Amino acid sequence: MVKGYTIKEFCKEDRPREKLKKYGAFSLSDKEILAILLMFLDHIYEMFGAFGAPMWLTMLGRIVFPLFMFLAADSFYYTHNRKAYLKRLLFMTWFMIIGNMIVSQFFTNGQVGLANNAFGAFFLAGVSICAWDLMVEGVKEKKVCSFWKGLGLFLLPILMALPTLFLSGYLASENISPLMVQIIAFFIMAIPNILVVEGGDVMVYLGLLFYLFRRHRIAQMVTLTLVSLFVYLTDPTSVQWMMVFAVIPMYFYNDEKGRGMKLFFYIFYPAHIYFLYILASLLG
Repeated sequence: MVKGYTIKEFCKEDRPREKLKKYGAFSLSDKEILAILLMFLDHIYEMFGAFGAPMWLTMLGRIVFPLFMFLAADSFYYTHNRKAYLKRLLFMTWFMIIGNMIVSQFFTNGQVGLANNAFGAFFLAGVSICAWDLMVEGVKEKKVCSFWKGLGLFLLPILMALPTLFLSGYLASENISPLMVQIIAFFIMAIPNILVVEGGDVMVYLGLLFYLFRRHRIAQMVTLTLVSLFVYLTDPTSVQWMMVFAVIPMYFYNDEKGRGMKLFFYIFYPAHIYFLYILASLLG
């Protein structure tokens, strides 16, 4: 039953999404709690895989990234200050880069590299969303300047990948001091682009597509299904395709905000990653 509605009564309604909004199964905070719990399980597998952590932990965790990207796209639509939102995401991207380097200097966890940083992908998705809106505004209101500004902003994450390719090639050369390697690696990671952010171009543009279809939940679900199929065809040995199951909580999202958990995520995300990594290092 769905909060006072039996399944039979619920399915009789002509507009089930309206009933979900009224009697809904998942508010925004409910989905955040679900995603955070599954993310924690996923990172337990990542950090403790060598200790025998079961693979089903990461299988469950595959829905986390698209689920957070879905929520981020929704947040970009409703936020009152996109510039402040993007600044916050960029700051957290840099915070994670520096934090990853510091923790990696003092602790090692076998073959597990500390490179977790989802904030960069959320930042680029936000940039792409802003760019799209500028281009649409330019076309609708015949503002040539807005269109070209939007197009330039849209291409920026792609163009910024060019220095990454150049610097990566330089890192492959010989006779480079460890300090220089760290400095170059920092600058490569500090400029978010589709080659270095966690999830890559797939997650970034999935966020944009979620935004474009924000008024059409079925279209969002179909988009995720097609992207998951593409991921499977690209690498059938990976379990990443299981992100398709994020369509379940997506469908039952009732468009209600619920309790604000923004600050909690900004704190919990780096804290739990560093805690698990350091713990695995100490136990290893």
